[in-house]
Amino acid sequence: MRLVLIGCEYAGKTTLVDALSAWGKSRGINFHLDDHFTIPDQFFLSPDDQRAMLALPPTIKERFQRFQIYYHLDVAANHPDVLLAGFHIEEAIYGPRYYYPGHAWPPYQRRIETHLPADTILLLLTASPEVLRQRMKESPHAFSVVPSEDVEEISRQFEAEFRASWIERKLRIDTSDLRPEDLLATFMRQVKPLLDTRDLLRWQAVG
Repeated sequence: MRLVLIGCEYAGKTTLVDALSAWGKSRGINFHLDDHFTIPDQFFLSPDDQRAMLALPPTIKERFQRFQIYYHLDVAANHPDVLLAGFHIEEAIYGPRYYYPGHAWPPYQRRIETHLPADTILLLLTASPEVLRQRMKESPHAFSVVPSEDVEEISRQFEAEFRASWIERKLRIDTSDLRPEDLLATFMRQVKPLLDTRDLLRWQAVG
């Protein structure tokens, strides 16, 4: 399965990709997992590295983001099981607003989608503004990106990008009333109609 997960910060992307990765490993399905498209990268970098990344000039941030997004097109093409959290759509929303405001680089998110494999699934995770703000207060990220006052606008932008995306296989899950431990089961149940024959047969075999 090739899956691109998008949604406002605190909607549940990392919770789901971590759960999917663990589920796969327990059944011999090794997902190539990339959850490092947010600046600063909280997947591989130390706190010092993260602070250094935040301090980069806007032009370097944009260049780095563009390079890693195009690199991961190759990852998606050459790995049958891929989890990309945020990826090109998150960059299209967060980049101009938070990483390099005032720099008018042309958007390229639709062009990226023409190079993704046809079986790619786009998942939008949503939650109500009240729930997102509550999660921010209860479990704040060390280097949070989206301020509390931006939650509504960022959520609207993710919805608009989801609708505009050229990825044909799409799924939306509202996590507002879902416990973290229930998110994986909800996804597994709802994604089945979008899976190709290869994944359906493998998933039935591994249980």
